[in-house]
Amino acid sequence: MIGTSARASMVGRDAELSALSDIFARSLAGSPQVALVAGEAGIGKTRLLREFQEHACTRANVAVGQCIDYGATPVPYAPIVSILRTIVADMGAEVAREVAGPGRDALLLLLPELGDGPLDWSEVSASRLHDVIAVLIEAYARQAPLVVMIEDLHWADDSTLTMLRFLMRAITSVRVLIVVSVRSEDVGRGSAVHTFLAESERARLMERIELTRLDRQQVRDLAETLRQSPLDDDALDRVFDRTEGVPFFVEELSSCTDGAMPDTLRDLLLARYDALDATAQRIVRVLSASNGWLPHVILRDVVDESDADLDDAVRAGVQASILEVDRDAYCFRHSLLREAAQGELLPGERGRVHLAYARAFEQHPEIDAEYEIAHHWNAAGDAPRALASAVTAMMSAKKAYAYATASQLGELAIELWDRVPDAEDLTGTTRVRLLSRVASMHRNAGSGERAIAVVNAALDEADRSPVEPALFVRLLRDKAQYLANIGRPGAVELLIDALALMGDVDDEHPSHVHDEKLRANLLNMLAARYMLAGKAHEAIVTAATAHDVAMAAGERSEQSVAANLRGMSRAQLGDIDEALADLERARENAIDSSSRLRFSVNYSDLLNLLGRYQEAIDVARAGLARAIELGVERSSGAIMLHNLIDPLFALGDIDEAERIIDRTLSLGSLTVPQSYTQRTRVQALLWRGDTATAKRLAEQWLPGFDVTATVERQLWWASGTLRVELALADRDWTTAWQTVTTILDDPASASHVVHRRNRLLDAAGIVARLRTVVSESEADAAAATVLNAWRALPDPVTPELLSAIVTGLVAVPDASGVDVLRAAADAAEDPTVPALTRPFVYMQYAKALVASGERSRAASTLAHALEVVTALAHAGLRAELEEYADAAGLRSPADVGSMPILTARESQVLDLIAQGLSNRQIGERLFISTKTASVHVSAILRKLGVSTRTEAAVVARRAVG
Repeated sequence: MIGTSARASMVGRDAELSALSDIFARSLAGSPQVALVAGEAGIGKTRLLREFQEHACTRANVAVGQCIDYGATPVPYAPIVSILRTIVADMGAEVAREVAGPGRDALLLLLPELGDGPLDWSEVSASRLHDVIAVLIEAYARQAPLVVMIEDLHWADDSTLTMLRFLMRAITSVRVLIVVSVRSEDVGRGSAVHTFLAESERARLMERIELTRLDRQQVRDLAETLRQSPLDDDALDRVFDRTEGVPFFVEELSSCTDGAMPDTLRDLLLARYDALDATAQRIVRVLSASNGWLPHVILRDVVDESDADLDDAVRAGVQASILEVDRDAYCFRHSLLREAAQGELLPGERGRVHLAYARAFEQHPEIDAEYEIAHHWNAAGDAPRALASAVTAMMSAKKAYAYATASQLGELAIELWDRVPDAEDLTGTTRVRLLSRVASMHRNAGSGERAIAVVNAALDEADRSPVEPALFVRLLRDKAQYLANIGRPGAVELLIDALALMGDVDDEHPSHVHDEKLRANLLNMLAARYMLAGKAHEAIVTAATAHDVAMAAGERSEQSVAANLRGMSRAQLGDIDEALADLERARENAIDSSSRLRFSVNYSDLLNLLGRYQEAIDVARAGLARAIELGVERSSGAIMLHNLIDPLFALGDIDEAERIIDRTLSLGSLTVPQSYTQRTRVQALLWRGDTATAKRLAEQWLPGFDVTATVERQLWWASGTLRVELALADRDWTTAWQTVTTILDDPASASHVVHRRNRLLDAAGIVARLRTVVSESEADAAAATVLNAWRALPDPVTPELLSAIVTGLVAVPDASGVDVLRAAADAAEDPTVPALTRPFVYMQYAKALVASGERSRAASTLAHALEVVTALAHAGLRAELEEYADAAGLRSPADVGSMPILTARESQVLDLIAQGLSNRQIGERLFISTKTASVHVSAILRKLGVSTRTEAAVVARRAVG
């Protein structure tokens, strides 16, 4: 790269460069690292990266990529493509193809120049694309350490962020350092980039280096280095006051400290530009209309200059510290300079430049520039060409699973449509079909509300300009789907209207649609809405009709969906054997990706409800992999992630559950999946004992749960269960009982017998707790309520072992209850019983043993219960068990000292306390925040029964001794 001609030594960044070098050293030791360099515009991010690059390139290969700003339409994978081209150029195309192996076709999505013929894109999946890029980077890094630098992440598209998420987790054993830079003020809360950064830092996948403004002395040092002469105090005051310590502005002002300073920032930025001759100024203006690195061949075609004059003009721009050159491309040294130069373009000149760019890019098909072409035609005011290019680029982005970019390009096409008289002939589609496609892309990108707005526009257009009936039916179907995705009512009515347009099978009315595959699809969607609304009988009848229609039409995938829905609805009513038989039929007929994914979603959910937790996890993981392949991780994939979380909770794997929750939250998926995930996030916080945060989040999200629950009955169960858990966390047994009985007394709960069964299991545990705060007669009445409701359930959902547990939990834990509680404790060992039920049943059994005088067995039973709950790391339940053990005198001080009451993480923290480390040092050593370290220390002091860190250290040393 050719830098600026008079670049000063870097000032005031020694600590940041040292931090980056330390991270680099860890990557050289074989531990892949990710560093984030953040700060405001002009703060010196690029300067720091260039300085680091000069050091790193002596010990590693360096590949640089840059995110590009094209306004509302980001270029998908822009930095990834640049990085891959660097790797392939160094590795060699043949070697790269060999390394890619079966994934070489996916690689052609981003590097089409590696191909030698047409490719069937339908055979390429998003997961193969992610995998082949990781494989290529790993293979290159095995040759020598690798530094990957991605600049201006604030302009990154969703596809690039998704790729980075994958790479940060997939690359685990090679010497790779990924460094990304971001302009902090351009990352708004709630944006995809903000979510990505928050997720990555929370998961400790990325280490942040924040650049701050220079202090007064550092401003002096930088200005004097640039001027190569001393700066008097008055001049320093002017520079410091005007620049406020932003290095880029210091560089610009340092050359004019002796005279009048520019009145505006724009004047300041243009000072170097004004010093150029007319030809160089023109080249700079032309370059300002491009984004990122512009290939030399494009600039040569755009400007009407001889090669010698062009070279001289660019060289002048470089010497003036405006431009940089890298290999065969040009770029502005800073985006602020580009923005200032852009302002010098006259309206007519701006249009002509964009027109020239569009034509030049079209003359060079070897440069993958569909997005640039659409942008330049639009900026040039050529609506027809901009429309055609936008539609082409939109389909390319969709093909590459870049749904967010595709939807934005589609929005541009919609905006341009009315300005093009022959839009249909030009694009080969109609406005209604375009709107339909764009709505679908918004939905797959996770923008549910926008999907509905666009499909409504399509329906309005269809009303004004009648379309073929089948298309109108599909639009009604799509709107129903989008409404369901964000938990809004109206889907059922839309589907019924769509089916009415289908007419009867033998009806020959010209307005009716005779497409039996579409009919089966609509019936299946209607059955799904009935099922999710808790209307199991209606769902079974509708799904059976859909199955018959699909079978007659030979549509096996729709048969699969129908059997799937009928099976899930039968399970709601407790007909488990028939439900599983239907799910097996669904599996046999799931011949395409969509029906297989649908099967995975529902089958994993059913397995979890039935207590077959590990099977549920296995099915959900396979389904998630399929969702990623299809590029629908934010929609169906988000539901699959949720289907992983619940069985992980049931098995007690809180660490893995939290990792999945973080991943799901980072997707920014549709409303309903996000509602499920927020519920599990609150559950995880309660599990960890952070009740205050859990209650605060619940207050924010439960109102939304309740709105969505009017459409999704499963969410109604989830929100009710969450309220029970919040009451239990507060040890408010009376409120917990009132809440769970409100759920069970709801008439609609009778048609969801598996959910009802699981809530009755919860209710039995609440009755056991209720006995400690209410009268015996009140507790016995509550026990009778639970037992009567349990016995009213169908036999297939009340296996003997669960019945034993329910009977034991509601029993009085005295001598008369020893036998039933022993049976309950034995039953609790079964893997189909939720993990948290096990230690609680043991405690109840221990209470009965104490009442019968068998204190030794009680102590042994309770010690085992404490071992189990300690491994589960459930703060609330563990506190219950410890309090009972202390109150019953089942633990001597020696027992307390020897009992493994600390979690693995707490044991690590205690070791570091004994070494004399502060909370901040503990956080740095364990890669956790200082606040988290403080929480662990407080928990340790409480559990050890000591009041100071010194006392805790003594306990730790005694334990070792």
